[in-house]
Amino acid sequence: MVDITKSDIKFLPGVGPHRAEILQREAGISTYYDLLYYFPFRYDDRTRFYKISEITGEMPYIQVRGWFLRFETIGIGVKKRLTGYFVDETGTLELVWFKGINQVQKAYLPGIEYVLYGKPVVFGGRINVVHPEAEKVAEFDKRNLVSGFMAVYPTTEKMKNAFLTSRTIQKLVALVFSSIGGSLTESLPDWFVARHNLMHLHEAMTCVHSPTNNADLAKARYRLKFEELFFIQLNILRLKNRRQAVVRGFVFGVVGHYFNTFYANHLKFEPTNAQKKVIREIRNDLRSGKQMNRLLQGDVGSGKTLVALMLMLIAADNGFQSVLMAPTEILARQHLESISAMVEPLGLKVTLLTGSTRKKERAEMLEGLKSGSIKILIGTHALIEDWVELANPGLVIIDEQHRFGVAQRAKLWAKSEIPPHVLVMTATPIPRTLAMTVYGDLDVSIIDELPPGRKPIKTVHYYDNRRDALNRFLREELAKGRQVYIVYPMIKESETVDYKNLEEGFEYMQRHFPQPQYLISMVHGKMKPKEKQAAMAQFVSGQSQILVSTTVIEVGVNVPNASVMVIESSERFGLSQLHQLRGRVGRGADQSYCVLMSGVKLADYSRKRLETMVATNDGFEIAEADMRLRGPGDIEGTQQSGLPFDLKIANLGRDTQVLQMARDAANEIVTDDPLLENPRNRFFVQKLQRLSKSNTDWSQIS
Repeated sequence: MVDITKSDIKFLPGVGPHRAEILQREAGISTYYDLLYYFPFRYDDRTRFYKISEITGEMPYIQVRGWFLRFETIGIGVKKRLTGYFVDETGTLELVWFKGINQVQKAYLPGIEYVLYGKPVVFGGRINVVHPEAEKVAEFDKRNLVSGFMAVYPTTEKMKNAFLTSRTIQKLVALVFSSIGGSLTESLPDWFVARHNLMHLHEAMTCVHSPTNNADLAKARYRLKFEELFFIQLNILRLKNRRQAVVRGFVFGVVGHYFNTFYANHLKFEPTNAQKKVIREIRNDLRSGKQMNRLLQGDVGSGKTLVALMLMLIAADNGFQSVLMAPTEILARQHLESISAMVEPLGLKVTLLTGSTRKKERAEMLEGLKSGSIKILIGTHALIEDWVELANPGLVIIDEQHRFGVAQRAKLWAKSEIPPHVLVMTATPIPRTLAMTVYGDLDVSIIDELPPGRKPIKTVHYYDNRRDALNRFLREELAKGRQVYIVYPMIKESETVDYKNLEEGFEYMQRHFPQPQYLISMVHGKMKPKEKQAAMAQFVSGQSQILVSTTVIEVGVNVPNASVMVIESSERFGLSQLHQLRGRVGRGADQSYCVLMSGVKLADYSRKRLETMVATNDGFEIAEADMRLRGPGDIEGTQQSGLPFDLKIANLGRDTQVLQMARDAANEIVTDDPLLENPRNRFFVQKLQRLSKSNTDWSQIS
């Protein structure tokens, strides 16, 4: 029997070395196995035929029976194109090819009846179909005796240039099935398939590539999604159990002078019930003797920084140092200022390390870190440099954790012989399905309550033609003594993209809000650190009333007097980023506003994003909407760090129920056998080893 995992795709008839290289590079297909797990992304109903006279340019896809009448070549070189004329008894349809012209003329012959399939468009006042698929009626009828469903596979431009179209992929898949010489080897134990009422692998794989009806297709897709998500969950839970069993942690057994003095004498407001609950959860971790590995989610302005500080005080009470890593220098300095002010009465030494810290300061800092006199170290990526040595790091806190790759976090982890307790924080709410996968090995705490007195931010969407109304509103807010953020997506004008840019916007604001009545500051990522700090200081102190900025102020900037956030070209931003930017206002007792400016012409997905922002302030609701609109691979954070697995058929935005069932099944197994040592579970261990892409246990470093 053919081993599909080792059978090189280039030996499949119709592929060869050149096509094999393209399949590998463009679609990750190297073996027969890869091809079978290259799933269709939709299924077209091929039972419906149109007459050419019925076709309009608004139809998504059409299918026609007819004959090629003639071809003619127009233009030369790169501008060369092939026009074909396809007829039935009701009229003539114009077809266009820009590539593969010689192959098309050889493949499609006059006098033979074909089934034509493609998307009609209107060009030059006539209906055209560009790069259609065509198949001889005899072949079509033979293939469609069983089913009218046609699987459609994802293809790229380079694949199409090599005639690796969706139809070609379908033919290659059929060749793999015919070469197997039997059934696909079942990839799950028989008892497991029966227990969870799953379709067998061969049947599911056959059905998903060549479905006969909707009911069987749904069962086949469920089987394949369930298996994919089950092994992800099983691996996460097994690694979590292994870490908890093997990795011991520092015991923070004391809540002493620093914590109690701060709480009793220097905390100016009562923490929310949600903050208290989270502190209790983390406190239990810290005294358990096991290493903490916890994710703290909290919407913008919910008070995560205070929770982080309270934990650092517990670490100091137990003789340990704490490290807080932030993604930007602006945010790191913000943390330094707020934390230093709060712990100053306690006599705790806090210091800052960033890329702009001078060499002399670094040398002095190193002495303090090695001696243990510096209790709290705050910084950016500079913290992971090899020269940074701490005497006894017991707690690592990573703010806005999605900005750091796992390898960067691992370097921070490695600075202690015994792993420190790890808390990763995010103000970007994580959809439940993503939390169960990307962060499934972490314990999760959620601050789901805002401090009392905060008013919900009012969000509105204005088109560019309402700019005069916007300016009037801004003047009204500024007259009340408030401050305003204006955020732009780019620094300089782009020749290729029509989005508002910061330099042009700064000049516009200076014209419409002139000195001496108004002072405008500007901040962007290409400024020198000192220039950025000076501009930010102007705004924070209230000296300037308007801050024109790029997204460098997305996180960490806390100016309670700022009541308006204007986001220019808001259609350019993702939902998560829009929500983060909106969170820069609403930090005081006054009513705050977020104004989403956009062009008049909007794509549907852009319009839906802006409608979502106007409809809700709930970060978790926004995260779920973001997942549905963009998919998990594009959600802010997952793309930078990389999903720790490849999903071939499951979709975290749509398959919540399947994921929960798969997690329940995995949890059932590890509850009885936490480390998968039972011979009954040896099959799962072997499968996990085959699926593993890396020997690195990323579960230990969040």
